[in-house]
Amino acid sequence: MRKILNDSYFNNTLSDYFLFFILLVILLAAIKVTDHFAVKHFTRMAEKTKTINDDKLILLVRNNLLPVLYFGAFYFSTKTLTLHPTLTKVIDIMIFGFTMVIAALFVSAIATFFVDKYMEHRISGANSKIAIRWTNGLMKALIWSIALILFLDNIGIKISSLVTGLGIGGIALAFAAQSILVDLFCCFTIFFDKPFEIGDFIVSGEQMGTVEHIGMKNTRIRALNGEQLILSNSDLVNSRISNYKTMEERRVLFRIGVTYDTNVERLKEIPEIIKTIIEGVPETRFGRVHFCTYGPSSLDFEIAYYVLSSDYDKYMDINQEINLLIKKTFDQEGIKFAFPTQTVQVYNLPLT
Repeated sequence: MRKILNDSYFNNTLSDYFLFFILLVILLAAIKVTDHFAVKHFTRMAEKTKTINDDKLILLVRNNLLPVLYFGAFYFSTKTLTLHPTLTKVIDIMIFGFTMVIAALFVSAIATFFVDKYMEHRISGANSKIAIRWTNGLMKALIWSIALILFLDNIGIKISSLVTGLGIGGIALAFAAQSILVDLFCCFTIFFDKPFEIGDFIVSGEQMGTVEHIGMKNTRIRALNGEQLILSNSDLVNSRISNYKTMEERRVLFRIGVTYDTNVERLKEIPEIIKTIIEGVPETRFGRVHFCTYGPSSLDFEIAYYVLSSDYDKYMDINQEINLLIKKTFDQEGIKFAFPTQTVQVYNLPLT
């Protein structure tokens, strides 16, 4: 029996392989038992809290830490064997590569978790999902780039020239894609500063419509006529934007004119008549009515009131109703609206 255990295969005896197997089983069993009691303990602690964040963290740590422990157990077990240098190097590279992958997954998952929790309180509305998605994407790209550089450096590949080349290439690419990068940064300005969100009705210069999509380079707006307008993010950020979604009420200002033959007593009654009309229409707030000026062919009154809604159709309906009521009341009271007139005086001049 002792002779059999001392037989050598690939520079290792059977007793060495047996020791490797026993050590691997012990380490795997220890990891399994520790995992069972640790999960049970932390789960009991998590049940005492009202949020599910701690449950997510426990699951996140467990899913990423266990594979590293299992591979670590295999790696330390192989130290009991005498392996060929090439095979040892291959195993070391595989173990380190796997560890870097798991570490990158773990760090990116943790970063994503905390970014989600942080940004959901900082950014609200329809923009939040887009901002979180792009922020997480850039963060993951950075983490995986660092992991790749560390992996290449530790396996003996000289990365100094590679990093230098990437730096020079990055500068050249930045100059070539300058407009794209400007729109990219403007996109983040829109996400965090929130001049508008998806679903808002905005006016930028001569363009107006409802925001349908905010991309990394362009923003798509659905115009009132039905066509889709595609505007670059930099143009929107650098322009003056009127956002009608945040408007809680609309101020209406207009003028009407009555004829010059309207007597003073009637002129005094007109503001009260118009005030009564406006106050009788639902979802309005009276502002003011004043006899403001003597026009070329009319005595002009300036009227201001507020529509207690940001909806444009509601505003037009109320404006139409008030105009009709003013016309109806003036007809009943015998008050005449003025219209452009011109008086021509003809003098009889003596004939010479």
